[in-house]
Amino acid sequence: MSTTTHYNLIGTRPPRHDGADKVTGRALYGADLKMAGLLHGAILRSPHAHANIVSIDTAKASQHPECRAIVTAADFPAVAERIVDLGEGETPLSYIRGNVLASGKTLYQGHAVAGVAATSPQAAAEIAALIEVVYEPLPCVLTAPTAMAPGAPLLHADLRCLEFGEPTTAPSNVSNHFRQVMGDSEKGFAEADVIVERELTTSTVHQGYIEPHTVTALWNNDGRLLMWCSTQGSFVVRDTIACMLDLPVSRVRVTPMEIGGGFGGKIPLYGEPVAALLSQKTGHPVKITMTRREVLEGSGPTPGSFVRVKIGAKKDGTLVAAQAYLAYEAGAYPGAMVSPAATCVFAAYDIPNQTIDGYDVVVNKPSTAPYRAPGAPNAAFATETVLDEIAQKLGMDPLELRLKNAAKEGTRRADGAKFRRIGCVEVLETMKAHPHYSAPLGEPTHKEAKRGRGVAIGFWMNAGLPSSCTLNVHIDGSVGLIEGSTDIGGSRTSIAMMAAEVLGLEAADMRPSVVDTDTIGYTGVTGGSRTTFSTGWAAHDAAQDVVKQMKERAAKLWKVEEVQFENGVFSAGEHRLTFKELAAKVGEIGAPVVGRAAVNPKGAGGSFAGVIVDVEVDMETGKTSIIRFTAVQDAGKAIHPSYVEGQMQGGSVQGIGWALNEEYFMSPEGRMMNASFLDYRMPTALDVPMIDTAIVEVANPVHPYGVRGVGEANIVSPPAAIANAIHSATGLRMSHLPMNPPSVMAAILKG
Repeated sequence: MSTTTHYNLIGTRPPRHDGADKVTGRALYGADLKMAGLLHGAILRSPHAHANIVSIDTAKASQHPECRAIVTAADFPAVAERIVDLGEGETPLSYIRGNVLASGKTLYQGHAVAGVAATSPQAAAEIAALIEVVYEPLPCVLTAPTAMAPGAPLLHADLRCLEFGEPTTAPSNVSNHFRQVMGDSEKGFAEADVIVERELTTSTVHQGYIEPHTVTALWNNDGRLLMWCSTQGSFVVRDTIACMLDLPVSRVRVTPMEIGGGFGGKIPLYGEPVAALLSQKTGHPVKITMTRREVLEGSGPTPGSFVRVKIGAKKDGTLVAAQAYLAYEAGAYPGAMVSPAATCVFAAYDIPNQTIDGYDVVVNKPSTAPYRAPGAPNAAFATETVLDEIAQKLGMDPLELRLKNAAKEGTRRADGAKFRRIGCVEVLETMKAHPHYSAPLGEPTHKEAKRGRGVAIGFWMNAGLPSSCTLNVHIDGSVGLIEGSTDIGGSRTSIAMMAAEVLGLEAADMRPSVVDTDTIGYTGVTGGSRTTFSTGWAAHDAAQDVVKQMKERAAKLWKVEEVQFENGVFSAGEHRLTFKELAAKVGEIGAPVVGRAAVNPKGAGGSFAGVIVDVEVDMETGKTSIIRFTAVQDAGKAIHPSYVEGQMQGGSVQGIGWALNEEYFMSPEGRMMNASFLDYRMPTALDVPMIDTAIVEVANPVHPYGVRGVGEANIVSPPAAIANAIHSATGLRMSHLPMNPPSVMAAILKG
């Protein structure tokens, strides 16, 4: 389904520019970096989920013959408190520093306490183990409800809840309580014929990227700090490091390496400041690479949550009122993804009366980080299962109920925003018309198995943020494209295609490069589904700048006043030159052509996605198998359809893992008991079927090509759709993620 314009290159599927380097192993990732005099770093981490640090003794460790330096939180320079922009949210500098190296207290098992530099990774690990830390263990809290209970152990004695914008007087584990109100919920529920209210919980889950966090830092002898790291936002690293180490940004250069997955988890800083301090002390470059256990225990997962949703409807299916109570685990420091959760919880529907309460709650787990539509899957799990139950009570088709109440252009959300042109209706219509929705379920594989089908939809608002792009026209007619967005899902090519569309070139004529923070203008993180939208917009505008300059060259060459440009050809009267032909003459008639653009676009537009899923539940074991899966999403305009399909499939697989297997399995003492990919059960190729995709294209009216970000909405609906499919198969309403065999079996036995 498409409502967009026809293009020459956009919408095609050219090979990706970095493909050969990736498949042959030539592409350089963070761990591949080598340089003269390189030292290796290791981090000492707390064995306790909550403890006072009584003392740190480094004497024995420093005597190790291969020890070159040791740093603790005391080595950070004294700087004034300030708010730091982390790319997908702001946070106080003290929280960032406290998470990088603990000071006074450790707040989760795996919390970094000290860093060492040595001549080898093995020696660094040995030296870290020799550091003697005396702890005073404290009681821990591991879920939002327990942390919010009266008398719960406090993580931060100075933390005060911001209650409706005003600070409270007593210390609390709740850092923020906000409320969004639209209409009159009490009046709406009084008018409802059917009301369903459910409480649901979700476990902490990790982004599960393959590449561990890696950084190499060199505090150079000219006073500049040079860093190479696996990051989704090189400028975020630069600016945060500059704040933490009290440096001007001009003295920090960050080079983003190729990145082996991120999904939001590689936006925050972890080892980067430690490597920098160790390099400053030693005068050598220092590399720190996390182990898999360190990644799971010491980097930012997504929040676990407690969600209560109540929705009321008329007999004809009209939704009249909705309430949501969202209590999200922030981990050790405030910053749970509860604000975007509140934005998304009812965003897919036109409900006149809404009340949404959000709570940001600190607990003794790693400080949370964004994970693909952060906060939205937890919220949609509740909303979409409640809607499924309402449809059942009313005897309505679940997609018909959603279509009847779907958000449209002009629909207002509870946070006050009003939708521009959106594709929610089109996504639902595509789902309803898809052959999967009307296909027979088929027979179960054995007599103790049951099959069911579920649907759900989800929303993600997407982001804009600044981006910059430079284009250099070469004499052979090729164009070098320089940009600063870390390429995770093929964005080099999608961005290059947008510039090439303007210039009338092929994708192969473009030479895209992701460069360091000295070489390109400020560019926001690769996150928030903003990269193709925003950096692509910058590439489009830079290409327009190139066309303008090339017209001037042609006018000078032909001695005319006005030159036309269409489909890659410059013309004036009888004069005609292709882009490549004119590029070959540029040196004869003027200076080289360099196009530039920097944008900070608004109106990202938001994206809606939906899922149809068939499951088979083994009633003897509780195991749920995915039989068929169809993902539908509005891309605005699919610049490179293969990449859009890849994003839809990737988000769907992660949603399946979240639904059925993945969780931080915590001991009562706050220890993660499954900190390896052997025990942290992400889906493999054996766990998921082929995932069908249907791309919807409802053009974003503010973007030159109608683009909407597509990286995140696709993870929002799978958990709820799978829960609804399990209910269809068994009659059981699951209220906790993951819905793994033990929890499903417990529900079966309970009846």
